[in-house]
Amino acid sequence: MESNSSRRSAIKNILGSAAILSAPMTLTEAFAANEKVLGSDLNGKINHSVARWCYSKIPLDDLCKEAAAMGMKSVELQGPEEWPTIKKYGLTCALPWGAGLGIEKGFNDPALHNELIASFEGIFPKLKAFGYDKVICFSGNRKGMSDEQGLENCAVALKKLMPSAEKHGVTMVMELLNSKVNHKDYMCDHTKWGVDLCDKVGSDKFKLLYDIYHMQIMEGDVIATIKKYHPYFAHYHTGGVPGRAEIDDSQELNYPAIMKAIVETGYKGFVGQEFVPKRADQIASLKQSVKICDVA
Repeated sequence: MESNSSRRSAIKNILGSAAILSAPMTLTEAFAANEKVLGSDLNGKINHSVARWCYSKIPLDDLCKEAAAMGMKSVELQGPEEWPTIKKYGLTCALPWGAGLGIEKGFNDPALHNELIASFEGIFPKLKAFGYDKVICFSGNRKGMSDEQGLENCAVALKKLMPSAEKHGVTMVMELLNSKVNHKDYMCDHTKWGVDLCDKVGSDKFKLLYDIYHMQIMEGDVIATIKKYHPYFAHYHTGGVPGRAEIDDSQELNYPAIMKAIVETGYKGFVGQEFVPKRADQIASLKQSVKICDVA
């Protein structure tokens, strides 16, 4: 099961980080370099990524080496200080972070709007300079607020950010999280609420992270939801249910079928492995998950 404190701590550690930037390598160049050096026998229909925080005991350099060796293209959920290390191994950071106030303090709170807007406007140029085009964001917790009011509040702030996001070519990606097990009181905890927010914001530079683990807990019906709402999804995450462990046959989700459904929508983005390995050999678990998701 995901530790709330571990992910919150990881997010807090990167907030306000100074960018350590060098001349950007395009994603095409990075992927070509990766495959030229290491090769890959993956099918290529899924762009594979891995969430760094799930492997926090493994040095970032080592995780990047292992990810590249198995044909993955991204190590994600990292801030500006880590981007050069990821790039060094011919990888990208498919879903960066580096702005905001964490999961619990988000756009549904008007008192935080000015600070949040300044934070994201500060990260957009850094993302563009490094060749990245997405950044994660959060709704925040309800704290007694109605979902309707929270929706309005989020839309007000996000609309103010869209001109800058559009100028820099960056998509803000709000994560759908479960409020039943891991993130009590989190507001963006159902797909339809997130879809309604996207419609209110009215820009293709604001979309959703459909976390399969979280949405299985909250609402189920994963494949039908993907087929219905896929235009709103800019990124996907995996995770075993129950327990957020390996995505093997010990849990209730059929990931090959889910991946096929994603491919059938025409999705060309990334799928991030965000399960917390229970096995001692964490890299073996990661390799297995990539194989499970690498549908033909």
